[in-house]
Amino acid sequence: MTRPAASQTARRPVIDDPDDLERRLHLDLIDSYDEEFEMELEDRYIGEDGKPLAIDSLQAQIDRRVYFQELFRLQGELVKLQDWVVNTGHKVVIIFEGRDAAGKGGVIKRITQRLNPRVCRVAALPAPNDRERTQWYFQRYVSHLPAAGEMVLFDRSWYNRAGVERVMGFCSDDEYEEFFRSVPEFERMLVRSGVQVIKYWFSITDEEQHLRFLARIHDPLKQWKLSPMDLESRRRWEDYTRAKEVMLERTHIPEAPWWVVQAVDKKKARLNCIAHLLEQMPYHEVERAPVVLPERERHGDYTRHRVPENILVPERY
Repeated sequence: MTRPAASQTARRPVIDDPDDLERRLHLDLIDSYDEEFEMELEDRYIGEDGKPLAIDSLQAQIDRRVYFQELFRLQGELVKLQDWVVNTGHKVVIIFEGRDAAGKGGVIKRITQRLNPRVCRVAALPAPNDRERTQWYFQRYVSHLPAAGEMVLFDRSWYNRAGVERVMGFCSDDEYEEFFRSVPEFERMLVRSGVQVIKYWFSITDEEQHLRFLARIHDPLKQWKLSPMDLESRRRWEDYTRAKEVMLERTHIPEAPWWVVQAVDKKKARLNCIAHLLEQMPYHEVERAPVVLPERERHGDYTRHRVPENILVPERY
């Protein structure tokens, strides 16, 4: 890259106008919330004709406003929870299970949206490869477990064996039974070692899954979410229901109980799940030292070089 010929002396940022400063800070805050509104657009429902369903009624607008108010309040509490987890060295695993399109990903996004990804991270493992299929079943999950001061959210988990693997015939009857013998002891072992295990099942109706699958089919931004396995799961609704019932019955233990989230209404499901999650830990607000922005050092012999025009991204917007 050639050295720029022109130069410009660094100037102190002009923020002398308090009203202008307040306006700019307000705009920055609003911009930080726009991500949630963008996600909101992803949740629009699609009718049988492939067109978005109308949701512009006055009551819908009121409900949406209340939803955002509560969501932002709960996300503020999640930040306090995060600080407490770091401060106390707490370790927690949160498992999200449910049918395809049940809304697991949506609530995970809202939980992690304002948090530090080094503290709260998501584990979404792909199907096991040839080597992993020869390992102890839980082995590939162990490396994702939290250290002190971490929260790990499993977007699907070792319970794949009790669900998709059982229904689709990816495991033998012996492997299936061994899973149910092992998983209670595995989770008790985690709890004894100081890892809190919280398990959520997102429950939706047959009709609601049908509607959400249609939304994915008709929305080009969502079609990537539909895999052949998802479509087959739709056909085998009753098989998945039976598998789910067995799973809940055989793995609901005092040390790591299941919690069922009614998820037909996506927004209510998110708020209910986050509120419940916050109740599972005795967190409190951790006092922080006041943050003071230091003055930037300025040196008379420093000049700022202009960026070469040929490497600037065109400003099309």
